[in-house]
Amino acid sequence: MQRSYLGALIGAAMIPVFLSFTANAAVGSEQIERLGKDLTCVGAETQGNSAGTIPEFTGRYLGAVPGWNPEPNSGEHPKDPYAEESPLFVITGQNYDLFADKLSEGQRAMFEQYPSTFRMNIYQGHRDFRYPDFVCERAKYNAERARVTYRGLGYMGMGHTPFPFPETALELLWNHMVPFRAYTDESVRDIASVNASGDVGFGRAEGQCLALSTKPEGRPLTSDGVSAMCRTEVLLPIREKGNVSINHEPYNYSRDKRVVWSYNAGTRRVRLAPGYGFDQPLGGSNGNMTIDEDRLFNGSPERYEWTIVGKREMYIPANAYKPNTDQVSYEALLTPRHANPDFMRYELRRVWVLEGTLKPEFNHLYGKRRLFLDEDTWHAVVADNYDRRGQLWKHAFANYYYHPDSSAWQIGSSFYHDLTSGEYLAYNLTNERRQGPVINRGNLKAYEFTPDRLRAQGR
Repeated sequence: MQRSYLGALIGAAMIPVFLSFTANAAVGSEQIERLGKDLTCVGAETQGNSAGTIPEFTGRYLGAVPGWNPEPNSGEHPKDPYAEESPLFVITGQNYDLFADKLSEGQRAMFEQYPSTFRMNIYQGHRDFRYPDFVCERAKYNAERARVTYRGLGYMGMGHTPFPFPETALELLWNHMVPFRAYTDESVRDIASVNASGDVGFGRAEGQCLALSTKPEGRPLTSDGVSAMCRTEVLLPIREKGNVSINHEPYNYSRDKRVVWSYNAGTRRVRLAPGYGFDQPLGGSNGNMTIDEDRLFNGSPERYEWTIVGKREMYIPANAYKPNTDQVSYEALLTPRHANPDFMRYELRRVWVLEGTLKPEFNHLYGKRRLFLDEDTWHAVVADNYDRRGQLWKHAFANYYYHPDSSAWQIGSSFYHDLTSGEYLAYNLTNERRQGPVINRGNLKAYEFTPDRLRAQGR
């Protein structure tokens, strides 16, 4: 497998429900009392399905993963608590039509395009991990008080998990954009662009993120203005080494735009990057990923008309420890056309289906986007993206695993497939780095994410 260095990253029926400009009527007290009972504290159904193929939510573990007991904030690579399990069955290019009702269009397209190599190993489902009590308290606060504002471009509430009972598409989308996750996250990540013949080009970056929306202490209200701050420094390729960017993510995209400053190591100058985001190509992605595809969707929702398509059962990546361990090399993982299916874990889950259709007054590479959100976490885990003619173009998925340092779900390796070219992008890789993500060390401060600080660090 030839390697060359590219640029590093810069940075079940379903009924349509159309968005409204403001929140629906306040959630009733009887409904709120369901949280922590027949619903989890963030709004997922606790019961399994009638067939027994989706298990009951147990939440037996808080801040602990069986078999993985890292020193706090050590950056130890994850260990798979379900490593001894074998798949219940395997979906292949020869039998996928039997499971079509539980697959996305993009998943079906992967079987059709790569019938001899693509497969999905289906495992026994586990819903064993829960959030801390303060997450539940904030979710209840939001259920009583949170509302979307400015035609859905912002919301008022407390930090994360704003809408345990989403009634509009923008409420559902905000659940994905500000879920409960790590407060501080520090890591060195690789990005790999894999062409149709299997040649791989690598980039690398060091990043630190401060998610103010999930600060464990106090009351992180949206009136504070900024939900998250990140700093990214290029390590590879050498020609771009030392380039740095800092971004601020607002709670309200109508009042406050996403702000990005960049430092160029060659000129030693800091400049504001206007209009950053949307369908600009992510650095190092070889055009296989847009900036607003990180976490499958991020940034302002303004360019799309969003609808809730429905809720359904679907095979999705879940408890995805294996593809993020240091026992899996890039050579083994990054096979031609798609990542090695041996390392992927799929379970049957309930997902919310959210669709965005490009508004006629805006431009974007994607004319339609369809996101599939895991009901237990509100994270989008699968995305199918369509071109301006309505043709399926790309299929992506993200591998999440529960991290004991944050008592939350941590995003790991993510894969973005171009169904036209046969290329794919492997993003957010840490397998071969000295450490995995260092989570919730708590040492990052807001003043470190400013243009003045960037200038000082660049001298």
